[in-house]
Amino acid sequence: MGKFTGDSKKLLEYVGGRENIAAVSHCVTRMRFVLNDPSKADTQAIESLASAKGTFTQAGQFQVIIGNEVSTFYNDFAEVAGIEGVSKDAVKKAAMQNQTLLQRIMSSLAEIFAPLIPAIIVGGLILGFRNIIGEIALFDGGTKTLTQISVFWAGINSFLWLIGEAVFHFLPVCIVWSITKKMGTTQALGIVLGITLVSPQLLNAYSVAATAAAEIPKWNFGLFQVDMIGYQAQVLPAVLAGFTLVYLERFFRKICPAMISMIVVPFCSLMISVAVAHGILGPIGWKIGAVISDCVNTGLTSPFKGVFAGIFGFFYAPLVITGLHHMSNAIDLQLIADFGGTTLWPMIALSNIAQGSAVLAMILLQKNDAKAKEVSVPACISCYLGVTEPAMFGVNLKYGFPFICGMTGSAVGAVLSVVSGIKANAIGVGGIPGILSIQPQYMGLFAAAMGLVILIPFCLTYAIGRKKGIGGSQDGRQESQGR
Repeated sequence: MGKFTGDSKKLLEYVGGRENIAAVSHCVTRMRFVLNDPSKADTQAIESLASAKGTFTQAGQFQVIIGNEVSTFYNDFAEVAGIEGVSKDAVKKAAMQNQTLLQRIMSSLAEIFAPLIPAIIVGGLILGFRNIIGEIALFDGGTKTLTQISVFWAGINSFLWLIGEAVFHFLPVCIVWSITKKMGTTQALGIVLGITLVSPQLLNAYSVAATAAAEIPKWNFGLFQVDMIGYQAQVLPAVLAGFTLVYLERFFRKICPAMISMIVVPFCSLMISVAVAHGILGPIGWKIGAVISDCVNTGLTSPFKGVFAGIFGFFYAPLVITGLHHMSNAIDLQLIADFGGTTLWPMIALSNIAQGSAVLAMILLQKNDAKAKEVSVPACISCYLGVTEPAMFGVNLKYGFPFICGMTGSAVGAVLSVVSGIKANAIGVGGIPGILSIQPQYMGLFAAAMGLVILIPFCLTYAIGRKKGIGGSQDGRQESQGR
């Protein structure tokens, strides 16, 4: 008999039995279920289990927070249920049956950008570090930067740009590769297509605006000409090119005889997709991306920017629940490409901190509740480092009011951020470390905004929690579950 056999039997019953489970897997801390009928899951009963620390539903998956022993729990559950687990990818695929069309589109977008996040985070940290040593005048009476007085640090600054440029300027290569990986087509072709979008033979995207139309190099095909323009850091051209390659490869693989497919499929797919990318989709994607970034930038710089910021800051956390927040990655990257920085990302980093601060107040309120702290302490740490889901689903949404308090603090911080014109050079570094991605001249203001989103949600959550009696007894959590 396993350590969690008893709770596994109860969990099987509470999720609706074996026949209600379409697929099951686990991640680092959670059991992930795809249920045939999600309404049959008894969440209150599940959360009463000694080994369960909370539940939530996201992207069509019913997830039960177990903690660090989830792998042991999973093995016991699989034995009790008599079912074979599947991979996380298989669970995601099965979960699509519970998703709307919009949710499926957002899930696909998230899966395209998710593999790129580690590289984007590294790039953001590097740009932030280069800001500190190369842009902030801290020496000789505030007249010189560290790179101006030190050959060593000047060399480090130059060397680090090698990585920063690879991450952001050559982002289209990563995007096209990720699309082909997700769609199950030839990844090497995706890499090659991405490289053609940023080839050094082309006029660099950052130089296009300063180049007269007559001076832009062109491919001359006699009957028509095509601008030789690169798409460094551009998102939509890479996305459109990537999906073109995917569907072309699928088409040619379907109609081409097997004996010649090794030659015909990659040749035709790549040649046509490169031609279409540079001749049609690249310019269209660039234009659409520019329109989107212009609209967002107008909202963030207009006389009503405070209102825009307040609304965005307040509702960003609920967007995370729906998965729609993944759209902001593409918009942020486009803003950076078009305007040299983004005012959107600082608000996102502040929202992360605000939700973490609400959890911090719950930790203090429940300092005598060991079971609650098993969830809230690691959730708070991850939230302050930019990963909000454990905090929101494991704590704030469970009690309700901490989530609203976090949203309130986020709105205030967002207004200060946008009214002050705070911009980030990069994205990916969320939470408290997000200050490293902020442009040097705005770091002080961003620190002040961070102070607000720590203080306001913490004070509001603590005050409301005390009024509700949470912390007055060890199981104050029952009070909220009974509402």
